[in-house]
Amino acid sequence: MEIIKMLPALFLFASAFAQYEGYGLDYEDYRPLYHHQIGQHNIDEYDVDYHAHPKYAFDYSVKDPHTGDDKEHWETRDGDKVKGQYTVVDTDGTKRIVEYQADDNGFNAVVHKIGAPKIIEEPSKPVHEPSYPEYQGYEGGFSPIVAYDHKQ
Repeated sequence: MEIIKMLPALFLFASAFAQYEGYGLDYEDYRPLYHHQIGQHNIDEYDVDYHAHPKYAFDYSVKDPHTGDDKEHWETRDGDKVKGQYTVVDTDGTKRIVEYQADDNGFNAVVHKIGAPKIIEEPSKPVHEPSYPEYQGYEGGFSPIVAYDHKQ
């Protein structure tokens, strides 16, 4: 019976010990890490171009009728020249289009607004005004809670 009580502890010990296999308990494969100065590396070993010509293009759009989210965006880059455009439907119903470009002269953006803002009308009065009974509570400013007998 004592062995059955010891089984959970043995399983716990075995699983805890098994997770460390190959994670530093075996020192046979240990090799120290040597750091070299940048000038000591053989440049032919690496195929990294730190001065690559940046060039990319992307675009995406979202049109979600559930949330009303409606937008588009595209951009291209070739070297130091970036050009793009994005479109957003604002909450007032107008469409904002931003065309931008960046180059040696700096960043330049042109914003266009299309459409007229929605005019929000004041809410109209209800046809039927609700009537509330006069408060007939106690003079102390509170009303007792009515208890119901659920045993009926």
